[in-house]
Amino acid sequence: MPNFRLRASALISLVAALLGAAAPAHADWDKIRQSGSLKVAVYEQFAPFSDRGAGIDVEVAQALATRLGLKLSLLPFPAGENLGDDLRNMVWKGHYLGYGPADIMLHVPVEPQLMSENGKVTIFAPYHVETVRLVRSARSMPVFDGVDALSGKTIGVEKVSIAAMVLLGEGNGRFRDKVRIFDTAAEALEQLKAGQLDAVLANRSEIDAVFRDDPAFPLNEVAFQRLPRAGWAVGMAVRKDDQEMARLLQAAVNEMKASGELQAIFARHGVHEQTP
Repeated sequence: MPNFRLRASALISLVAALLGAAAPAHADWDKIRQSGSLKVAVYEQFAPFSDRGAGIDVEVAQALATRLGLKLSLLPFPAGENLGDDLRNMVWKGHYLGYGPADIMLHVPVEPQLMSENGKVTIFAPYHVETVRLVRSARSMPVFDGVDALSGKTIGVEKVSIAAMVLLGEGNGRFRDKVRIFDTAAEALEQLKAGQLDAVLANRSEIDAVFRDDPAFPLNEVAFQRLPRAGWAVGMAVRKDDQEMARLLQAAVNEMKASGELQAIFARHGVHEQTP
């Protein structure tokens, strides 16, 4: 399963293996409670979820820490080569450069294959379902009636994303010449707003946060061959041995859903929260 963030060089992993750096010890629940702080790993440059110390995941992290009676210690990190790297660096081992592991990592796809490939972590507590949508300029694309409507249109995507993968691969690459690739979805969406693009293919949450139901930029579902139409759930991960921690966090998420707190967090960022 592809990562959802930017990828680092594969050389970093090789250097780490050659150096054989020692990993810091991971704290169990009793040690976490005694420390008084909950260390939560969140992705960097990942608006609207976590960017410069703010976002949906940052608020979720704060709410979890509060429910556990702890202070929040936020640990933003750059994505690695793939999700397996991120789970190793931020959950069960720690990065050879000296940061991590955290007590929990947020925004982890709750996906069977990812679970089976990463036996040293527990992935659980889905709190959002993400989907990919097309947002278009109603002026330059007044009608959208299917994939063929993209022909000849300039479409923006974030590099190394599901949106980029499906758009570039659709129909043996028939749209590639008109695809514009950006470092982040937010950059692509700002270019759409400025009239430099006809449409952007991105995660629904990223679109919601920028346009907030602006009728000048309608959303459409697109039936790409390789796109999971039902979306994917995102949750969190802890070290496999930290089952007491997992139990407490699952209970906290359940309480946040039942009380409406989770929905309110998403709403503050203009995102239509979809609870699994």
